[in-house]
Amino acid sequence: MKPAPRTHTDPEHEVPLSKISLRDRLGELFAVTYDLLLYDVTSTYFEGEAEGNALARRGHSRDHRPDCKHVLIAVVVTKQGMPLGYEVFAGNRNDVTTVEEVVTAMEGRFGTADRVWVMDRGMVSEENLSWLRGSGRRYLVGAGRHELRRFAPQLSEQKDWRQVREGLEVKLCQGPEGGETFVLCRSEDRKRKEQQMHARFSGRIVERLESLKRRLERARSAVDRGGVERQIGRILGQNPRAADAFHIQVDSAAVPSGLALAFAERRQFKEWVGLTHGAYVLRTNVRDWTPEDLWQTYVQLSEAEAAFRIQKTDLSIRPVWHQRADREEAHILICFLGYVLWKTLEQWSRFAELGASPRTLLEQLGRLTSTDVVLPTTDGREVRLRCVVRPDKQQAQLLERLGVDLPSRLRPRLPLEM
Repeated sequence: MKPAPRTHTDPEHEVPLSKISLRDRLGELFAVTYDLLLYDVTSTYFEGEAEGNALARRGHSRDHRPDCKHVLIAVVVTKQGMPLGYEVFAGNRNDVTTVEEVVTAMEGRFGTADRVWVMDRGMVSEENLSWLRGSGRRYLVGAGRHELRRFAPQLSEQKDWRQVREGLEVKLCQGPEGGETFVLCRSEDRKRKEQQMHARFSGRIVERLESLKRRLERARSAVDRGGVERQIGRILGQNPRAADAFHIQVDSAAVPSGLALAFAERRQFKEWVGLTHGAYVLRTNVRDWTPEDLWQTYVQLSEAEAAFRIQKTDLSIRPVWHQRADREEAHILICFLGYVLWKTLEQWSRFAELGASPRTLLEQLGRLTSTDVVLPTTDGREVRLRCVVRPDKQQAQLLERLGVDLPSRLRPRLPLEM
């Protein structure tokens, strides 16, 4: 089904296009709703010093370029993935400090309806959640991994788990104060992934500790204890996911090095990771949704993450080569508008039952070209004829499904007489 164009049958009640808001237009074209907004933050880095841009700062770089200055970009999208707006912040700003500013800005543009804000755990702080609750706003956020310890008994119990899909179970738990609901989730796929990662990091630690132990046993002279302890610290720091899995001890010994290294796996830690691998927690103050609804809603954050991926690949938002702030702002604006057009084409394609791949449409229709034939006349003027290449069979089918008609008749165009 193709999206119907906006029509007004009564001229007296016709609404000028200038008075139609972006919210109304998107909602009418693609059934976009605003009861759920997804919010996430990314960064883009600068090539050069960007000395003319006060927001260009060094901080945590999601592009793995800590050597470069960058800015943060906060994007808000609907649950259908349609981008609504963005804000740019200094590169050294903490993600959690952007929430109140972005929520207030979006509500100023789209109203303060009873919607649900969905955010990743990187935006979560008790101060933010307290502000959202205090102002009557609803939220669904990812909780930090430390929250799992609060629900260790519920994790170990096999009752009350509900299967959302194959390999994924959820359980509802009430918060200690009763104002929030926590959703325990455990995924078989995620469990296997985390087990493999833990085994890899544990194996590296064991291998390097064994090597260090052998060197101490074979040394022919005294070894500095401080140097050995610093080396152990580096080994654990390079393998943080398994750093707490071992009890490590350096003791004095009757050997030429004067030191002996002993280590063993912590039994309690092993039991804990066995219980929590594949598990994570969501928290919300929404009271009337099922566990399935809450989980399905949270995983829609992938729409916001997809916005960042497309802008960084297809739309080349990174790196930023501009050194002045106004040019950097224009660069980000153009990339954002490009993403709006990208998602509009995706929705258009979806409504035309052509799937959801704008890239395929652009590749297919990008081969259509047009040429202006310019013919001089005896009186000194020129006649221009627009010639459009004839589409092949596949292109013609796409255009028909999209409801797009190419010019079928050539009309000469003369310049206006002065």
